[in-house]
Amino acid sequence: MPSSAPPAGSVPSDRTVRHGDAELAVRDHGGTGPALLLLHGAGRTLADWQGVAAELTADHRVVAMDLRAHGHSSAGSGPWTIPAVLGDVDAVLDACGIPDAVPVGHSLGGMVAALYADAHPHTPGAVNLDGFGQGRPEQYVGLDPETVRERLARAHEVSRAGAGRVLPPEGLEAVRGYHRAMADQLGFAPELLEEGLRRSLAETGDGRLALRPERERAVEMLDAMDELDMVALYRRTTRPLLVVRAGRLADQGDQLAWYDELMAAYVKGLDRELTALAAERPSLRVRTVDATHAMLLERPRVLAEETRDFVHHLDLRN
Repeated sequence: MPSSAPPAGSVPSDRTVRHGDAELAVRDHGGTGPALLLLHGAGRTLADWQGVAAELTADHRVVAMDLRAHGHSSAGSGPWTIPAVLGDVDAVLDACGIPDAVPVGHSLGGMVAALYADAHPHTPGAVNLDGFGQGRPEQYVGLDPETVRERLARAHEVSRAGAGRVLPPEGLEAVRGYHRAMADQLGFAPELLEEGLRRSLAETGDGRLALRPERERAVEMLDAMDELDMVALYRRTTRPLLVVRAGRLADQGDQLAWYDELMAAYVKGLDRELTALAAERPSLRVRTVDATHAMLLERPRVLAEETRDFVHHLDLRN
């Protein structure tokens, strides 16, 4: 039986949905109208959607979830895989009584949203906010493929080294300091990151704090992301998709200048391919916003407007 949404303007309600042996944390923001399921990025939580959700509830039923092994969702006993996550999405949609909701995702969540719509013909469409993975070496404009492979391998080492890291005694405040610096650089309130940080903390067996996902699941997740080729999906799918690109790259600092150069080359390749695909396929809408990858926090109103306009033009008769 469909569950009822919180009345418009009320405090969002939190609940848990079980899928197999995984318990999934869900936040129902309420609202009325076409339903949306919000999916966050890798290492993030449903808290990232607070600003966007508040903009959307006037004319949408809005539900968000923590992906498995993230936030308050358990990891389950099996490995972290894309099929398992797509099954989680199904379970949440069914439990909330919104099986035909439009999935709207950021980063990893955007990739999951597009994959879900491609695999489920009853889904009206999907929104992918800056979720592209690492792509193929030939997509990196101006860099030879061997240089790209070397730098991607280096980036993989960096990301896996930090996966599920246990914080030293002063580590929590160091993370907050990093968040304050990022918020200052990008122009949003650092308090917007605090709930997400609290949701991401797990206690280890010896009483220390670690950032979720835990290391084993985080590495599995990163490996699964590396296998995804989103441009290939856009070429084959017939599902309506809105793809929103970040118009700016955040400066990672001198130590990661090699990574900034790598991503700048990738963005050029993506822009070229997405522009060509959108010209060929009326079902693919591509937009660019004046924001970095942290767009949920920088431009919540703009993203809500883009999402609302896209969903308004979908065929929701099913």
